[in-house]
Amino acid sequence: MTYQEKKSIVSLISAILIFGSYCLYMYPRFPGGGLESMETFRYWGTFVLMLTLFSIVGHIIISIIFNIFYRITTREKEPSFADEMDKLIDLKANRNSFFVFIVGFVLSMASLIIYQPSQLMFIILIASGFISDVTGSITKLYHYRRGV
Repeated sequence: MTYQEKKSIVSLISAILIFGSYCLYMYPRFPGGGLESMETFRYWGTFVLMLTLFSIVGHIIISIIFNIFYRITTREKEPSFADEMDKLIDLKANRNSFFVFIVGFVLSMASLIIYQPSQLMFIILIASGFISDVTGSITKLYHYRRGV
């Protein structure tokens, strides 16, 4: 298994663990009141912003730990360059990831048009962000295994 495949697997697992642990952390903090109260909007705003920060920091820390562990176990350095295939795979993964997020964004806006609670919009946005992250990692893993 190549370095890129291992990195894609670690990225996939870390995305799932980060999102799952953050959701478990925030679930008990959900406000009780009405569906459209200011406290509910504050909760979802905090949820999105803190998830973004938590995810970025988590991915950075896990990437550093992975590189240290990889170097210790294989006695090899991380590849210092990206060839054309690596760049093409990254572009395809970004394309698929952005597509999934844009579809989620459009669905979240459509939920407002059909008079659904605003909470549904936030849930769809958060879920589409998570699914787009997972889609990017799976796309990279797929293309590194099967080729471009």
